[in-house]
Amino acid sequence: MSDPTLKPAMFARLVYLDQCLTWRGQVNRKDLIERFGISSPQAAIDFREYLERVSEPKPRYDTVRKCYLADRNHNGLPFTYEAGSPDELVRSPGSDDFSMLPTPVRQSPPFVMRQLYQAIEQQMKIEIDYVSMSTGLRQNQWIAPANFASDGERLHVRAWSFHHQEWRDYLPVRVSPESSFSIAVIDQELPRDADWEEIVEVRLRPLDGLSDEQKAAVRLEYGFTDDLLKFQIRRSLEFYIDRRWGLNRPGTRLERC
Repeated sequence: MSDPTLKPAMFARLVYLDQCLTWRGQVNRKDLIERFGISSPQAAIDFREYLERVSEPKPRYDTVRKCYLADRNHNGLPFTYEAGSPDELVRSPGSDDFSMLPTPVRQSPPFVMRQLYQAIEQQMKIEIDYVSMSTGLRQNQWIAPANFASDGERLHVRAWSFHHQEWRDYLPVRVSPESSFSIAVIDQELPRDADWEEIVEVRLRPLDGLSDEQKAAVRLEYGFTDDLLKFQIRRSLEFYIDRRWGLNRPGTRLERC
């Protein structure tokens, strides 16, 4: 959420100040200068602008530590709804004390993406070689791609499989760049993709067997704003909710209502 009265560059700097105060509880002019490569006078202007706009209780300047300190009831800027992720902000400067597992880089070859996108755009079917995780084989097949979607971690293409005679999700990253990518007119009427068209509401709650304290901790961990965590998705993506959040598995902390 942005403030139309601010230029994008200054808005980014004010948000950064807010994030520092939210996650670190402190920030000084040097933080801003090193992050954005701005001058000291510009940093002073940014701090002044921030202090004018930030909600009460405002940060106070500590003359001993030479930085602004957030009040324990810090509310932040009124035009931002979240303070981003603390991962980068809580690392100790100049040390390697912070450890983090690498995020898988699942990049689809641009050439493959272009072929799939063009097939969707032209409403054509396309021939691909696809690596199956169930058989381990690379299978040649014709599909009619219709839509792209994401499960929050990976990109999928929703397509009709002429081999399996059903709508399926394909991972572009598993499509071989050596595929023929031959295209042809779809010479039959495809069945309606009901699972794609139907929107369902997912409602989650902390696992029933947890203590009240554990349930409260789970609500904080998953960002509950109410007793239930509710959102709407296409039914075809519902499966990925169960897999990504480990529902119905040992150790799960969430369950469907």
